[in-house]
Amino acid sequence: MKYSRIIGTGGYLPEKVVTNDDLSKTLDTNDEWIRTRTGIRQRHVASPEQDTSDLALIASQRALASAGLAADDIDLIVVATTTPDMVFPSTACVLQDKLGINNGSAAFDVQAVCSGFIFALATADRMIVSGMAKNALVVGAETMTRTLDWTDRGTCVLFGDGAGALVLQASETPGVLSSHLHSEGRQRHILNVPGQIRDGKIYRSPFVYMDGGAVFRFAVRVLAESTEEALAHNGLQSADIDWLVPHQANSRIMDATAKKLSVPPEKVISTVAGQANTSAASIPLALDYGARQGCFKPGQLLALTAVGSGFAWGASLVRWG
Repeated sequence: MKYSRIIGTGGYLPEKVVTNDDLSKTLDTNDEWIRTRTGIRQRHVASPEQDTSDLALIASQRALASAGLAADDIDLIVVATTTPDMVFPSTACVLQDKLGINNGSAAFDVQAVCSGFIFALATADRMIVSGMAKNALVVGAETMTRTLDWTDRGTCVLFGDGAGALVLQASETPGVLSSHLHSEGRQRHILNVPGQIRDGKIYRSPFVYMDGGAVFRFAVRVLAESTEEALAHNGLQSADIDWLVPHQANSRIMDATAKKLSVPPEKVISTVAGQANTSAASIPLALDYGARQGCFKPGQLLALTAVGSGFAWGASLVRWG
């Protein structure tokens, strides 16, 4: 049986950093208020000259270097983003061009907001297992700060920009064990950016709207449930998890999810304090962080889980190395 296996990771965070103290100069908030409610201390903000694909490019180049592959070795690109460079073409096609890949391989975007990377990983994994690709570049890249109303302290303190990438390769050794995806469109009003381009103008609001309490309750429930579903599918239990790598929404959601799964805090990868919520980029950035810190050992079981607007959510189990 053929599997897909992670052979390289990469990440990129824009140089500009906005701290909680910076936000307190223009908002009725302070560092303690933000930290106690979210665990966030700072976030990175893309420069006006940077497109989402530019962030993705640097993360991808680092992932390729980590994997020891050249760009032309890639025969599939899947980019998870809710903040594309433009309406079309896809950010994946733009990234393919910027990487200099001219081999005619498939490149496309996946839009599932904060859970987008899980959806992209599942898609690339199945394409590799089916024989449609051998080396896949899977990217989560976002410029979420461009969707924020910087006068709304309930939302603008939560998000940041960044990109993470990994290289999946066909293997006879188990890597991605399984992925489990779900959506519930009737919950779409809880978290959204309702704006759209119409007749050359922005129609409806272009800013993030969120019912924070409803998001918290929904997220904690489905993050744990989807992880338990993945474990049961593979005949495993929560005690078998070596590392939990959750979507980095806020520390309270992550802590509650870990508690539900009986995963101790020292087995949870957390980057939210320094990056905030980078939507689809958060899990690949956390994976790259864990890899570069030497946290993950060959054969260890990683549980990846995310939830985002839609609502869309899911979990993947991965054997490292």
